Amino acid sequence: MGNLIWIFISAMVVNNFTLSMFLGICPFLGVSSRIETALRMGVANIFVLTLTSLCAWFLNTYILAAVPFLRLISFIVVIASLVQITEMAIKKLSPTLFRQLGIYLPLITTNCAVLGLAIFQTNREYGLLQGLFFALGAGLGLTLALVLMASIREKTELSTVPAVCKGTALTLLIAASLSLAFGGFAGLGSQS
Repeated sequence: MGNLIWIFISAMVVNNFTLSMFLGICPFLGVSSRIETALRMGVANIFVLTLTSLCAWFLNTYILAAVPFLRLISFIVVIASLVQITEMAIKKLSPTLFRQLGIYLPLITTNCAVLGLAIFQTNREYGLLQGLFFALGAGLGLTLALVLMASIREKTELSTVPAVCKGTALTLLIAASLSLAFGGFAGLGSQS
C-alpha cells in the first residue's frame, strides 16, 4: 500500500506532469484564466487519464506483448477515441462547459501528458492498480496546476500590474514561478 501511495504522491506533486515535466502546457496556459473552467478541464483530464491507464494496461498486457512496435500508435488511437467519447459526453451533459472549454477539449487528444502517462506506465511496468494510482495522481497534479494558475491569474486581474507585464508575459512569469516552487519537491524521497 505504501508503494501505491508513493506512486500517487509522486505523480501529483514530486513529478507533476505540468510543473515538473512540462507536459500538458497547452491547457495549462490556455484554460487557466478562470478557476471554474480550470477545475472542469482538470476533471476531464482525470477522466481521460484514468481510462487511458486502463486501456494502456490492457493493451500492454494482453495485445501488445507480441508486437511491442505497435505500442505508440495503439496508444494514440486509444487516446483519440477516449477524448472523442469524453467530448461527446460533455457536449451532451453540459453544453455550457463544452463552450467554455472550446478548442482545448479536443486538444486533450494531443495533450502530451496523456500520451506520456501511457508510455511512462508501460515503461515502468506498472500493474493495473499501480497504473490507476499513477493516473489519478497525474490527473490531480494537472488539476492542481490548472487551479493554482487560474487562482493566481484571477488575483492579478484585481491587482495593479505594470503594462509591460500584462498578458502573456505575466502568464509565463506565473508559470515559471509555479514550476520553480514545484521544483523544490524534486529531492523528495531520494536516498542520501
